[in-house]
Amino acid sequence: MPRSASPSRFLDILLNLPLFLLLVGCGSASMYVPAAYSLILTNHTDSRTFFYAGTLGLITTAMIAIAMSGRRSRHGTLGQLMSLFSMFAFLPVLLAIPFYDALQTTSFLNAYFEMVSAITTTGATMFEDPTRLSGGLHLWRAQVGWMGGLVMWIAASAILAPLNLGGFEVTARAQPGRMSEARGDRVGRSDPRTRLLRITIVLFPIYAGLTLVLWVLLLLGGDTSLVSLCHAMSVMATSGISPIGGVQNGASGFTGEAVMFLFMLFALSRLTFSTDTVTTGGTGILSDPEFRIGMMLVIGVPVLLLLRHWMGSLEVREGDSLLKAAQAFWGSMFTVLSFLTTTGFESADWGTSQNWSGLSTPGLILMGLALTGGGVATTAGGVKLLRVYALYLHGLREMERLVHPSSVSGGGQRTRRIQRDGAYIAWIFFMLFALSLALVTVVLTALGVDFENAVVLSIATLSTTGPLIQSASEAPVSLVQLGPWAKGVLCAAMVLGRLETLAIIALLTPDLWRS
Repeated sequence: MPRSASPSRFLDILLNLPLFLLLVGCGSASMYVPAAYSLILTNHTDSRTFFYAGTLGLITTAMIAIAMSGRRSRHGTLGQLMSLFSMFAFLPVLLAIPFYDALQTTSFLNAYFEMVSAITTTGATMFEDPTRLSGGLHLWRAQVGWMGGLVMWIAASAILAPLNLGGFEVTARAQPGRMSEARGDRVGRSDPRTRLLRITIVLFPIYAGLTLVLWVLLLLGGDTSLVSLCHAMSVMATSGISPIGGVQNGASGFTGEAVMFLFMLFALSRLTFSTDTVTTGGTGILSDPEFRIGMMLVIGVPVLLLLRHWMGSLEVREGDSLLKAAQAFWGSMFTVLSFLTTTGFESADWGTSQNWSGLSTPGLILMGLALTGGGVATTAGGVKLLRVYALYLHGLREMERLVHPSSVSGGGQRTRRIQRDGAYIAWIFFMLFALSLALVTVVLTALGVDFENAVVLSIATLSTTGPLIQSASEAPVSLVQLGPWAKGVLCAAMVLGRLETLAIIALLTPDLWRS
């Protein structure tokens, strides 16, 4: 065999391995990053823990790969969807081992919860005091969240789009969970392994490059290296993980928030960074309905809050403070975008926007924004803006028919991305999401959680907006005090919210389990 054929042969062997096994290997190799960082900080205990865990994981992965060499997966794209589910549900067991061993003051269930929260980009944490964790553990949490966001970026077009899931069912011409016959000629019928590799090669440099640029900008703004890196990874992954308890405690101030605001726009629409999916069409970002609805909420909600606060400030005779009004508007706009993209960071001026007029802003607004979510095929969670747009168009059409019952409408340019039954499918997903929310809430209350706290926890986990737990209610919910069964329910809710209900239902198809 020629020597030049060796790399291609090695690549072919890797592509023949199960996707979940490759993800286990990548997760194990990534443990060397916090190991090296802890070694720089002379924290040899954490460094050894991550190094040993990563080495053991790589050895185990190599042994399984050797045992499975020569075998080919027979499940295609549905098998990759199952691997994606396994990554969110079972890979955190491996990722929690070094976290649990390095901390040594918590249970393994808490460590598992922490890793599920990170890899699903939820960002809920058991450790309300950031000083309890070392720098290496903070880096590991943010890094796991960043890798989870990267996988969702890639899986959106490599796995979910061909199966018409994750929001693509609104625009595709096939049933959710099944490949479209009309579009299967180039996307659906191509080799899933080759498609996954090709999309990874295209998107990984973009994702890593944007994270690097944001890290450098936050460093220039005054944050430390660890804080800048964690916040940069958390913004790109919309995980909301912070080693200092939030961006309001950072040293970059308004400059850092302004930079993060610009990078959070990538979670409003896939068109902000890529046109690789089968449903993006040829429209520009300014005409994209998701981006326009998102910007309308980002600007409109702070304006309404400002008017409400302004009327309240007139009553307390503080309406002449334009500086406070500007701070309140910026704090509201940053926080609205952050929760709309399910990141969950609060602006340093968010307290000003709540208190400058003597009125408090209800957390119900933040929960509504988190439920709405960001764009399809992004790292954001929630219902997604495209589904909201499909229901909005359907509502307009129904009102037109009330006035002109015999009218015929093609919808024009604005409905070109939405299929004929798109609103119907979006409504089905909305109902499934509402049923999931009700079910999780009922189970949590049955396990002894207060009803109000159960609602907040359900919305936070299903929308993958963990910081909502600390911000939505008057008193933050203490996750540590929950029972083991309640924590298990929250872990299941985070996985369900990340993959979405339709994807879970698609895993029950006989095509996946038929031998």
